[in-house]
Amino acid sequence: MSSMVMVVGLGLTVAGLTGRQFLKYRKALETVYKTAEFLPKDPFSKYYKGGFEKKMSKREASLILGVSQSASPARVKEAHKRIMLLNHPDRGGSPYLATKINEAKDYLESKKP
Repeated sequence: MSSMVMVVGLGLTVAGLTGRQFLKYRKALETVYKTAEFLPKDPFSKYYKGGFEKKMSKREASLILGVSQSASPARVKEAHKRIMLLNHPDRGGSPYLATKINEAKDYLESKKP
């Protein structure tokens, strides 16, 4: 009988201490939850999730180079240079991606009115 009383007493003590700690840190937890609401839900949400199209379009070319569809030729050239420095095949980059980057630059430069 006395061991049962000790087990119940220990359980009530643990429950009481846990509740006390919860109440103590509740405001801190509320702050954490409010801050977490402003974080992006998906860490990769700013990246394009699709593959390449069969035929290059103005939209795809601008997505590849990271410029607007109405970007100036100087902006297109600067974006192409920046991306190619990071992804050149001679420096460990993908030849396929380098081809798509060059194709995007050529498309945006040739489609200017």
